[in-house]
Amino acid sequence: MTQENAPLTSSRAQRIEDVLRARFTPVHLDVKDDSARHAGHAGLRHQSRGPASTGETHFKVILISDTFHGLSRVQRSRAVHEALEAEFAGGLHALVLSLRTPEEQAAINAA
Repeated sequence: MTQENAPLTSSRAQRIEDVLRARFTPVHLDVKDDSARHAGHAGLRHQSRGPASTGETHFKVILISDTFHGLSRVQRSRAVHEALEAEFAGGLHALVLSLRTPEEQAAINAA
């Protein structure tokens, strides 16, 4: 499902997950809504009217994908931000990203 034809009733977390699965074919994907920890955040207050009023503005994403081979941390982050451009335009305020290849994750798990 593309972001453009995602149901309007789906949560932002589900839309983010759908877009990232389609774009990066992850080995592992975890999307957590972290908005409650930012309730007093200026960005959230500023967006209290309109699409962000659902409170779904801050997310933590762990994405492990072969797509990241050969990409720097900055390139990986840019790719995710570009994939979620429509969500940012609609009120997504912040992402905490953990973006790795399967090999990088295996090395972390082995340590």
